[in-house]
Amino acid sequence: MRHTISVLVENKFGVLARVAGLFSGRGYNIESLSVAPTVDPEVSYMTIVTRGDDRIIEQVLKQLHKLVDVIKVQDLTGKSFVEREMVFIKVVVDDEKRAEVMRLVDIFRGRMIDASSKGFIIELTGTEEKIKALISLLEPLGLKEIACTGSVAMLRTDQVGK
Repeated sequence: MRHTISVLVENKFGVLARVAGLFSGRGYNIESLSVAPTVDPEVSYMTIVTRGDDRIIEQVLKQLHKLVDVIKVQDLTGKSFVEREMVFIKVVVDDEKRAEVMRLVDIFRGRMIDASSKGFIIELTGTEEKIKALISLLEPLGLKEIACTGSVAMLRTDQVGK
């Protein structure tokens, strides 16, 4: 089962390595990891996506709590939360496919952030499914490269304090 975990940590050297090491040292895979400072520059917010049964995730959560620089750990799975990814997609196209690529980007509410006579770089924000759907449509048209942020997630405002 897919789990999305939020972790508040002290923004210190080595914290990311310790969190990632906890997963790899126990044979757990991280599917996605996103980290950035919060409104307090001394605290960072991590969003970790992993897979495992409830027993494995419970162990991961307990072990995360034990790390010195960890402030708060929360499994968002089963709660009401917002989750998005952002991706850059490089497409190399000839003149006859340009209009089709532009139409698809418009349908998916993406943005062209770079354009040349050879192609485009597209920015798309959305769910993993939305991103996969656009990528699958662009593959036969000249998809060359993708760079994805991974998931960023946050409890909905009506879930605060729960």
